[in-house]
Amino acid sequence: MLSGRRLDLLDPSPLDIEVEDIAHGLARVARWNGQTIGDHAFSVAQHCLVVEAVCRDLSPSISTSDCLVALLHDGPEYVIGDMISPFKAVLGPGYREFEDRLERAIHIRFGLPPVTDTKLKKLIKRADHISAWLEAVQLAGFSSREADEIFGEPEVQSDLRLVPLPARDAQAAFVARFNELHAELAH
Repeated sequence: MLSGRRLDLLDPSPLDIEVEDIAHGLARVARWNGQTIGDHAFSVAQHCLVVEAVCRDLSPSISTSDCLVALLHDGPEYVIGDMISPFKAVLGPGYREFEDRLERAIHIRFGLPPVTDTKLKKLIKRADHISAWLEAVQLAGFSSREADEIFGEPEVQSDLRLVPLPARDAQAAFVARFNELHAELAH
């Protein structure tokens, strides 16, 4: 990693995980394999920020810890990239096991429960689908009807306008939100 850490991908240690490495990697991984409008790819870092914001909209009493879990929900992608769900299914349970190990290490590193509870997972999945719908319609050329068929009609109407940021800006925004949440947890 650019931080100088050496992350063993088969047996990741929480001690080798830094938020700056996560933000750097996620800001450079493109959602939709880069098939979006604009001068910049819509990054996984931006997607994570949107999902965390949508979780707060869906559940206004969400805890700071749960917001941090939502922000880090795609954290493993900083080293393994963003893969579409059908391809993950083809790769089989080994891929999911690998992703889960990395997610546990990330959670432990930042003082979060190693495994996300079912209720929070469902909330994050709902927010993830809403974000995917917004991305599909605003950035990837889908009609609302197409997005409804694939992702389901969004449960909440959002006036959130998605604008792909340069990687450096997406990285900075991710780190800033992480630091804000992490500081709240410390108090």
